[in-house]
Amino acid sequence: MAPTWFKLLIVAFLIFALFGRGRISDVMGDIAKGIKSFKRGMSDDATADADQKAIEDRAAATIDAKAGARDTPRAAQA
Repeated sequence: MAPTWFKLLIVAFLIFALFGRGRISDVMGDIAKGIKSFKRGMSDDATADADQKAIEDRAAATIDAKAGARDTPRAAQA
């Protein structure tokens, strides 16, 4: 027994009658804020991951450069 448009209209009317226009718009606004916050959090995570990768790459390059300097004899450095 699938819901028909008439049944959905009745349910929508009852919800509107119980909660009123103001409450429904508040709930929808809260849902929209939650979605925006979630998207912002996901983009912040992607940015944080990229920043962390850049920091790790710089640290690895510094370690490699220091290791290369230690391997070179002092006479060759002067």
